[in-house]
Amino acid sequence: MPTARMLARRRLGPLCLVAALAACATPVRTRPVPVAVGNEESGLASWYGHPFHGRRTASGEVYDMRRMTAAHRTMPFGTWVRVTNLDTGRSVDVRINDRGPFKRGRIIDVSYAAARVLGAVSRGVIPVRVRVIALSDERVGER
Repeated sequence: MPTARMLARRRLGPLCLVAALAACATPVRTRPVPVAVGNEESGLASWYGHPFHGRRTASGEVYDMRRMTAAHRTMPFGTWVRVTNLDTGRSVDVRINDRGPFKRGRIIDVSYAAARVLGAVSRGVIPVRVRVIALSDERVGER
C-alpha cells in the first residue's frame, strides 16, 4: 500500500519538472529596437513559405513568399538588411515585415524567394551575417 509520502511525490514530481523547465525558458523579445545602418549580427537563418503564403504578417501586410522579405524579432518594420550566407558568400537584400524566428539560436527567417537566392531551401538552416543597409522603406542607391 502506498504511503502518503509516495502519493505526494507522484503528484508533485510532474509539477516540479514543469516549474524547472519554465525557469530555464528565456522570453523571446519581439518589441522593435532602434538600429543603425551598418549594425551587424551573425547567427542562423531559416526560411518560411507555405502555409504562411497569403496570410497577414505582424506588420499587417500580406506575406508573399515570392518577395524579398524577412522576419526579425526586434528590427523595426521596413528596415532593409543584407543577409549573407557564410558558407557560400551569396547575399540578398530583404525588408523586415514580420516577427520571428521563435526557435532558439536563429536570428532571422527569410522568405522562400530569399532562401532560393541564398541556397538555403534544401538545407533549411544556414549560418548568416545580417547587416542593416537602410532604415525604414527608404532604400539607398549606393550601399
